[in-house]
Amino acid sequence: MFNHLSAALALLPRRLLSSSPRTLTSACRRLGRMELAVVRCLPGEPKLTISFCLDGSQKHMLRDQGETLGKVLARISNGIIKGQGKAKKSKKNKGQQPSEAPEHTLVKLYYGGDEVPDTALNSEAWQDGAVLQVGDVKYSVQRNAPTFTTAELPVSLLAGFPVCPKLEVEFGNLQDCEFTWYKENVPNTSPDADGAAPGQASDWTEVGSERVHVPSNQDIGCRLKLRCTPKDGTRSGPAKELVSVGAVEAGPGVCTFDNRHAYTVREAEWPAMRVVSYNILADVYAQTELSKTVLYPYCAPYALQLDYRQNLIKKELAGYNADIICLQEVDKGVFTDSLTPALDAFGLDGVFRIKEKQHEGLATFYRRSKFKLLSRHDIMLSEALTSDPIHSELLERLSTNSTLKDKILQRSTTLQVTVLEDLNKPDRKVCVANTHLYWHPKGGNVRLFQMGTALQHLSHVISKVAPGAPLVFCGDFNSTPNSGVFQLVSEAAVPQQHPDWSSSGPEESCSMELLSTFPSLLSACNQPAYTNYVGGFHGCLDYIFIQPENMQVEQVIPLPSHQEVTTYEALPSVAHPSDHIALVCDLRWNP
Repeated sequence: MFNHLSAALALLPRRLLSSSPRTLTSACRRLGRMELAVVRCLPGEPKLTISFCLDGSQKHMLRDQGETLGKVLARISNGIIKGQGKAKKSKKNKGQQPSEAPEHTLVKLYYGGDEVPDTALNSEAWQDGAVLQVGDVKYSVQRNAPTFTTAELPVSLLAGFPVCPKLEVEFGNLQDCEFTWYKENVPNTSPDADGAAPGQASDWTEVGSERVHVPSNQDIGCRLKLRCTPKDGTRSGPAKELVSVGAVEAGPGVCTFDNRHAYTVREAEWPAMRVVSYNILADVYAQTELSKTVLYPYCAPYALQLDYRQNLIKKELAGYNADIICLQEVDKGVFTDSLTPALDAFGLDGVFRIKEKQHEGLATFYRRSKFKLLSRHDIMLSEALTSDPIHSELLERLSTNSTLKDKILQRSTTLQVTVLEDLNKPDRKVCVANTHLYWHPKGGNVRLFQMGTALQHLSHVISKVAPGAPLVFCGDFNSTPNSGVFQLVSEAAVPQQHPDWSSSGPEESCSMELLSTFPSLLSACNQPAYTNYVGGFHGCLDYIFIQPENMQVEQVIPLPSHQEVTTYEALPSVAHPSDHIALVCDLRWNP
C-alpha cells in the first residue's frame, strides 16, 4: 500500500510537500523531539487519514474510521518489512552483500502513557496528544491539526511588487499563521534542485516575516523560499516550504499609479470610506489577436501577459488601502488564484459574479474590519427584465420593437449587488452595486434599458432588505457624460428626444421618456477627460455614483497625468495593466 501511496504523492505538486523530509527527520532526532503524525478525522466522514514521515519518505494512509487500530499498526509494520525486502533485493542485483532477513518492527500507539488496545476503533484511538511508536522513532499525534490544503507561490516575481502566496488552511486561521521568507544567495539554475533547510546561511538568507513579501532590487536573479506554519491561536500544524519556480525579475520602474498612492498611504477614517472602481482588462480579451494587432499594437507583448499585469494590478490595488473595491472584467481564475489570496492578505474579502456565457465577470471586495456581508442580490439584467414583475412596464414598452428586444435579451450583462453592514455602527447598511454595461459604441439604446432595469432592481432591493441604506453604484458604464445613461442617472430622467434611443438606427429605435427610481445621483469623481485611453479612443466611461443626500465626497484621488498615461503612447502599457484607469475616492457617510 505504501508503494502505491508514495507513487501517488510523487504526482502531487511539489509546492505542496515539505522539502527534504529526510533532512527534517534527522534534524528532529538530533534535537531530541518527536516528529509529527498528523491525523485528519471528521465526524460523518467514513475515512480518516494518517500522515507521517518514515525514513525520509512521506507516508499517507487512508483508512476506515470504523476499522480496528491493530489492522493499521500491522499495515505500517508490514510496509516496513516489505521496504526492507526490496532494499535487500536491490543490493543483491547490484552484487552487494545483502543484509540479514527483515526483522519485525515494533509499532504501537500510546495515549496518556498507556498502550491503546488493538481492538480500539480508529475514530477513537487516534487522539490528539497520542504517541505513535515505530521501532525506535516516536511521533506526536496531532488530530485535526492546522494544515495547509493549498500552498502556492505565484510564477512571476517582480522587484518592488508584492508576492502574495495562495494559501488555504484547514483547522486554522490564516491571520495566526507564521511566515518566514528567504532569498537564494547563489542563484541556482537547476529546476530540480531542492532548497536547503532554513538556517543554512550559505544557501538562503532570511529576508522577511510577513505574509506578503516585497522583493527588492538586490533580490533580482534570486529565487525566493517561503516557510509557512499553519496555526490556530497557539496550536501549530506541519510547516510547508515553497520555493519559487523562477527568480525575481526587474520591475518596470515608475508606474502610473505610484504618485496616486501618495494620497492613500493610510486607510480612510470612519465615518469615511475609500471606494475604488476599476475595469482591470480580462485576460480573455487581452490575449486575442485583435487586441495584440489592432486594439493595443503599441503595447509590448510581455506587458499583455496575465502574470505580468497581475503583478501591477495587485500592487496598485493594495496601495489604495481601499474599503470597497468594485472590479470589472475579472477572469474567474484571476479572482480565485490571484486577487482573492492577495487582497485577503491586505484585509479584504470578496465576492464574484460570473457573466453568463463568458469567462469573466464582476468582483466586489470589502474591508472585513469595517464591513460585514449581509446579502447578495445579483441578477443578469436581460433575465430579470423578462422574469421579475417589477420590470413589467419597462418590458412592455420595449416589446414595441421586437428587433431591439431580441438584441437586449441576448446580452449577458450582469449587475452585482452587495448589501454591507457597518461594523462600527451595525444599524448602518450600504448597498454596493457593480456593473459593466454593453460595450458597442452604437448601443446607447441597449444601455438605457439595461440601466433602467438596474436602477429598478436596486430600488427594490434597498426597500425590501435595507430601507434607507445609501447606494454606491460603481462600474464601467460604457457611457460618456453626454449619453442617455449618464443623463438618466444624474438627472433622474431621460427624454424621448435623446439621440441614444435611436443610436443603432431607425430599425432599433424605441423613443420614450424613462424615469429613474432614484433622485439624481452624483458622479463622485466628477467627469474626467477620460477613464479609458487606447490608441483609437479616449473618453470617460467609468463612474462611482452616490446619493448626495446620504454621502459627501471627501477626497478624489487625482488620475494619472496625461504625460504619465501617454508615456508609452496609450494604455495598457508596461507601466499600466489595463486600458482603463481606476477611479478612487473617499466618501463621508453621514453617521
